[in-house]
Amino acid sequence: MNLRDLRYIIKVADLKHFGRAAAACHVSQPTLSGQILKLEEELGVAIFERVGKSLTTTAAGDLILAHARRAVAAADDLLACAKASRDPMLGPLRLGVIPTLAPYLMPFVLPLARAAMPLTPLALVEDLTERLIDLVAQGELDAALIASDPDNEALSIIELFEEPFFLVLARDNPLAAQNEVNAAAIDPQQLLLLADGHCLRDQALDLCSSPRRNEGDLTDMRATSLQTLLHMAAAGYGMTLIPALALIEEPRLPGDLTARRLTGPHTSRTIRLVSRPTHPRRVAIDELARLIVKGIPDKLTALSK
Repeated sequence: MNLRDLRYIIKVADLKHFGRAAAACHVSQPTLSGQILKLEEELGVAIFERVGKSLTTTAAGDLILAHARRAVAAADDLLACAKASRDPMLGPLRLGVIPTLAPYLMPFVLPLARAAMPLTPLALVEDLTERLIDLVAQGELDAALIASDPDNEALSIIELFEEPFFLVLARDNPLAAQNEVNAAAIDPQQLLLLADGHCLRDQALDLCSSPRRNEGDLTDMRATSLQTLLHMAAAGYGMTLIPALALIEEPRLPGDLTARRLTGPHTSRTIRLVSRPTHPRRVAIDELARLIVKGIPDKLTALSK
């Protein structure tokens, strides 16, 4: 058993295909398949189950893969630790960012990071919260910017800033006559949501929570981006939530829409930087956290008051 074979089974599990996994590992498919077969024989259990053209992991394989991911992450940390001991700021920093934050925060952060950390280029990965947390825990990302509690004791959390939500609605809606809208006044049947998996969807559900409101009360129209939600609202399908940074970057709302600050519980989100506490490049991660806070635009501070 060696780390190379562990990387092979991890890649097969992630891609669910031997051919694509072999290409990703830069080896031939027979080589990869042969090494995995040897590993299975050495362990005495099957890691993968092939049913027709589909590929799944066995129950034993799930346990083995969990250990394999930890072992590979630890080995990568060991190498990174040796490199970091020479210079923790040297080399790319792999940063995950959720889709409802990346286009609106990173334009402020990237120029600062490039100037202050010239030897530490940021390699960005945009994905949903759950996936980013897994990638950080597995060592495939150095850190991730998320907007919800990761609920993972194995991760280190740095709370960076609070970002308020705004309600985007038509100007002729009676709620638009108010400078601020209490969340309890929102009709859940009119609230447009992002698709499952987006933390902003969960936060919208929290905001609309009450004994008479549940997810079944909400409109069934769902989108995969804030831009789509805005255009749906502009077309008269309802109203939606938008984080303050998105409002700063997109001050001209489509159609006859306007934005109103929300009041009440769950009307803001906490932006967090998560990483592994044992990460050997903590100096670089902490510096990135400092730069993110420094990069927060003054408009956000004003909107948060």
